[in-house]
Amino acid sequence: MREEAAITVQDNLRVQVQVQDGLILLAVSGELDLASAPMLAEQLQRADEVDADVVLVDLRELDFMDSTGLHLLLKAHKRAQELGRRFVLVKGNKQIERLLSLTGVDEKLVIVDSPEELPSD
Repeated sequence: MREEAAITVQDNLRVQVQVQDGLILLAVSGELDLASAPMLAEQLQRADEVDADVVLVDLRELDFMDSTGLHLLLKAHKRAQELGRRFVLVKGNKQIERLLSLTGVDEKLVIVDSPEELPSD
């Protein structure tokens, strides 16, 4: 099964969703901040309804993320755990890596360099 959707909000955030083989991939691009976080939150909630073992959020095309985006990812991680799913991030740019590192989030979440590096367990 394969499903795709792309949504743009105020030209500053785009989320492309793909579902296949027990995996839901949300590829995020643009800016994830207070104004755009509700749109990603909605997509993550929709992902809860999809039959998938892994939620993979790809941050490689994200230009900027603030603490609102960080909080949203932590909530999504917690929700995935509650549903018995794995939650994995694909590493973003230097600003995003720094944000994850300074806050210690990089120690709590599984972060890979590319979707192909998704751990098997």
